Amino acid sequence: MVRRARWYGATPLHLLVLVCSLALTGYAMVRLFAVRPLAVALWFVGAAVVHDLILLPLYSLADLTALAVLRHRTPGVPRLPWINHLRVPAFLSGVLLLVWFPLIFALPAPYPGATGLSADVYLGRWLAITGALFGVSAVSFALGLRRARRRD
Repeated sequence: MVRRARWYGATPLHLLVLVCSLALTGYAMVRLFAVRPLAVALWFVGAAVVHDLILLPLYSLADLTALAVLRHRTPGVPRLPWINHLRVPAFLSGVLLLVWFPLIFALPAPYPGATGLSADVYLGRWLAITGALFGVSAVSFALGLRRARRRD
């Protein structure tokens, strides 16, 4: 048991979940490649290139900028890790934007016929969800500050 833990570095349950997720991914890939192999391969290569050459530098720059601008603290304020209270809602909002960008930007597409909604509602809803995510994160940070002040 100790030898396996030293070799793998995690519990057997972790290894089982990892093997199951890889099996599910393999099954999905086999099914996708059977239908449209060139389109799937092109999508994977394009996603890797777009992520590594465009998105990663952009969100790394945004993260470094937020750290540089917001690192100065006033004396007497408890030290609390705050950056994840910005990262998590920004990430979730970005994922929603990435998935729904044709509808959010009202690009011409057959979506209104398929959904029964006009494309005008998506921008407002995405902005509302983004605001709610940052609001919940701000409340969570404020509660964390309150707990930290009580401890000090």
